Amino acid sequence: MKHLTALVAFLSAITTSAWAAEPAKDENLVWCDEFDGPKLDEAKWMYRGLGPRKGGVNVKEAVTLDGQGHLAITTTKVGEKYHTGMIATQGKHEWTYGYFECRVKLQAQPGHWSAFWLQSPTYGKAIGDVKQSGTEIDIFEYLARTPNQIHHNLHWDGYGKAHKHAGKTHTQPDLAEGWHTVGLDWTEKGYVFYVDGKETWRTDKGVSGAPEYIILSAEVGPWAGKIAEAKLPDSVCFDYVRVYKARPAK
Repeated sequence: MKHLTALVAFLSAITTSAWAAEPAKDENLVWCDEFDGPKLDEAKWMYRGLGPRKGGVNVKEAVTLDGQGHLAITTTKVGEKYHTGMIATQGKHEWTYGYFECRVKLQAQPGHWSAFWLQSPTYGKAIGDVKQSGTEIDIFEYLARTPNQIHHNLHWDGYGKAHKHAGKTHTQPDLAEGWHTVGLDWTEKGYVFYVDGKETWRTDKGVSGAPEYIILSAEVGPWAGKIAEAKLPDSVCFDYVRVYKARPAK
């Protein structure tokens, strides 16, 4: 009986921890951008929050494709201001549940942070009802001033007095070098986060039941350190973003 119990536990662990590898099948893919073109595909993306934002200014010119399958969001100093960028599938593509993954090469300089996140158009509109309002789901946030850490964060019930938060910091010694995959498995039961195919956080806090859109961003602000100390321009680069259909919750 003990052997049977151990086997059941082992199989359950495999099922719940291996989702990062499972969606890499064409029949599960529902949306993607491989960034193969010469410029941003505006059928998939919009430029979000153009103009002043936090310590920087969002501009279209900060978002570029290199013609070799990579998208860059570059922070640079223009006069006395810092220009950077943000794009989203807002108003074009939204999903409720699924597996979301990007392959990313992280920025090297302090003063700005990069992120791959989801947001709901109804965020904060029904305080106390996260299923309806949705959650800000930060699949990753990265600060070069702490080069061995990636942050997973959840925010719900608006950004005022009712605001709630849950998060986890994942430490990994090679994050500042080369390319990494970061993923989120989102079901009605909760969230499972992954870095390089390994589970880094599992939680049932703040579970959104609302449609959400993808955001790729770089933002300037003191949380990331002193931008005056950065050697600019500096970029975060994305190789792809992929969305796979949700698996049935168990």
